[in-house]
Amino acid sequence: MNPPGQTYLDSSFVVSLYSIDANSVSAAEILLNDQSIRIISPLVEFESMNAFDLRLFRKEMTDKEASLCQRNLEKDLQSGVIKPMAMPENVFIRARLLSTKFTPQLGTRTLDILHIAAALEYGATSFFSFDTRQRAMAHAVGLKLSAMPKQP
Repeated sequence: MNPPGQTYLDSSFVVSLYSIDANSVSAAEILLNDQSIRIISPLVEFESMNAFDLRLFRKEMTDKEASLCQRNLEKDLQSGVIKPMAMPENVFIRARLLSTKFTPQLGTRTLDILHIAAALEYGATSFFSFDTRQRAMAHAVGLKLSAMPKQP
């Protein structure tokens, strides 16, 4: 039997997984059917924690809800449900190459490129994100994607 591959979880996916939004149910369902090793970069961890704080600022959640989201993510990182990875040494070199090749056609933003570069540097085989431009680049470089949620 082949060992499970690694799946890079983007911050859009992580935020939906740990807080309530339009993609939360889809994120949970996707992970229930996925047997891969789930990995994130320090960038995902930072963006996710900041997103919870931003939702607090926008009054989209209470202080208690934001704290719970952050604690649950931290708990899963510590227990290994999601594996935190150090930022790969060559991530910026790979990101620059990806930018030159794909941004003129796909309009990909800097942070999105960094996530894809990190996933490739980690050796991930799958990429879970709800960001359409990021998904287009991930597909273009050969990463397997999660299903997109059905629109109501």
